[in-house]
Amino acid sequence: MSWEIEYIREAKKDLKKLDPYNRKLILKAIEKTAESPLPPPEGIGKSLGNHASSRLSGFYKIKLRDLGYRVVYQLIREGDRMRIIVISVRNDEEVYREAERRIHGAGS
Repeated sequence: MSWEIEYIREAKKDLKKLDPYNRKLILKAIEKTAESPLPPPEGIGKSLGNHASSRLSGFYKIKLRDLGYRVVYQLIREGDRMRIIVISVRNDEEVYREAERRIHGAGS
């Protein structure tokens, strides 16, 4: 069973900024993860915890190492929705700070 994918407003903007090749690869990774977004052993998602610069416990990430991108997402069990929070180049501190700003700020 695949989870429904939704994007907050800022994540939609992130996606539009990508070149078509990277956008296609990132969308493919998001769709694949949506089939099984929980962390192992139930799925393939990777949990985020609290980092030095952010508090993201309960959120998850997709690492696209070859492209140098990260996707931060939230799972909403009611309705089985996977909410994409941020899609950005893989600078951990910046990506996680931006995700936290969006989660606790005005993004939705």
